[in-house]
Amino acid sequence: MKRYINKIIILLLTATTVLVSCKKFEDFGDMNTDPTKSNNLDPVNQLVLTQLRFSGELTINERTSIIMTMPLVQQIGGAYYTRYGFEYVKNRQYMSELWELGYPNDVLNIVDAVERSSKDPLKSNLNAMCRIMKVYIFARMTDLYGDIPYSQAGKGYISGVVRPVFDAQKDIYDDFFKELTAASAQLDASKDNVAADIFYQGSVPAWKKFANSLHLRLAMRLSKIAPDKAKAEVQAAYAAGVFTSADDNCITHHADVQNSYADIRGNGVSVAINQYPDEGRPRICSSLLNVMSSSNDPRLKYIARDYWVNPDKPSERIDVTDQVKAQVGIIGVGPGKYNYDDFLGAINVDLGGGRIVQVPNNGQKVQLANWMITNDAPYFHITYAETELLLAEANQRWNLNLGVDAKTHYQNGVEAAMRQLALFKGGPVLTSTEIENFKTDNPLPPGNELKAIDTQLWVALLLNGPEAYANWRRTGFPVLLPAITGESTATTTPRRFEYPLTETEQNATNINKAIAAIEGGIDDWTKRVWWDKQ
Repeated sequence: MKRYINKIIILLLTATTVLVSCKKFEDFGDMNTDPTKSNNLDPVNQLVLTQLRFSGELTINERTSIIMTMPLVQQIGGAYYTRYGFEYVKNRQYMSELWELGYPNDVLNIVDAVERSSKDPLKSNLNAMCRIMKVYIFARMTDLYGDIPYSQAGKGYISGVVRPVFDAQKDIYDDFFKELTAASAQLDASKDNVAADIFYQGSVPAWKKFANSLHLRLAMRLSKIAPDKAKAEVQAAYAAGVFTSADDNCITHHADVQNSYADIRGNGVSVAINQYPDEGRPRICSSLLNVMSSSNDPRLKYIARDYWVNPDKPSERIDVTDQVKAQVGIIGVGPGKYNYDDFLGAINVDLGGGRIVQVPNNGQKVQLANWMITNDAPYFHITYAETELLLAEANQRWNLNLGVDAKTHYQNGVEAAMRQLALFKGGPVLTSTEIENFKTDNPLPPGNELKAIDTQLWVALLLNGPEAYANWRRTGFPVLLPAITGESTATTTPRRFEYPLTETEQNATNINKAIAAIEGGIDDWTKRVWWDKQ
């Protein structure tokens, strides 16, 4: 922990000085020196900052994951502030946060870090890691918005670019594959040790696998729009070496800190849930409950819990799941519905010692278990479970030689996803019997293999909203009926985020070209990004 805190101290100091200088313009000095940019900033600090911000920045994770994408894919909902996602109430500002906060912070820093480290032959591994992180940051953005500034983004201080062009998503993806291939090959264990790295503490073999597994994830995005390209990139990623066990998982281990909008040490997704009173927290959507219940998924009893709402802190709530379940069963929140819809009258439960309390409507509707949403909950970026399920899909789609058959990859992925829960503090350790029974009862069904694989991936991606949303759009699994209500401002499930209004004001010429390329020439959240083919 001391080592972790030391990293944070460096990081916070960096955050106040990144790409900023107190040098006054009247002090001309060297006319070839950019007065707005630090000349001695270590790019390792920029890498660490962007790593921690990815899952620790509260506003982005609250708006992008909890309010928008997790409700859009019907994993959670019910809370008033999540209505924008679960019943399609358009909020342009919430869709803009990733862009508005990502470009001037994460993009600017990682682009600059790549540039700085490329000039130092003694920082070859650091440069490769920064290049991989750059792809990872941009992938989340382009998958949500579509065409975005990429080739010129973050280079205002480097090359004088003020209003960057928007690159086509197809071209961005082509560059992703080139960058990941080159960066993976560039990593060399005999060269610089990047010990401050949050993901893998500088492990070169681990970073290689991370790059290749990210390559696999992005290759599968093209499964419908460009299947031949997808197949080639999947094979290239697999040949280069993807995750082969849970030891390879890319995880940020957060601190037990209740994040503020300036403190990024805690898990931003968890804090985004915990910062609200219990009555206002999202509940688990019945779509997820139904999938898990119908397959006798052993994870369900651990994930979906009922709590007596007084006291309010998650760490102090009293679990009343068994008592509630005995009286009303496992109840979630329906798609497009609020916590107070389908209202349930209060029931009495016995807390022991003769203490009887009332559990109201909200307390009877299950929510994510305490152990899943602690401030220091691990954030899973890419996992062995996801990698195995993607390999299963690729094998099933194209009959590729990926080591083993689709059935084996599928079973490996399911088992890894179940065992992954034990990586949470206080998380359950599923028994081998529970796991084997599930695999036996839920084989790959002939003719519906892709549905089974991608439904399990949807479950495994719980708490990674942007990725669950991307994979659902790409595959259409699980089949989720649009949650249209009288408050909805869309007539079907939204497929992307709209561009920020500030971009139309400040970069009109370039954004108008990007909007013209969207189907119908309209920047609307029901339109599809390039790879999202029907």
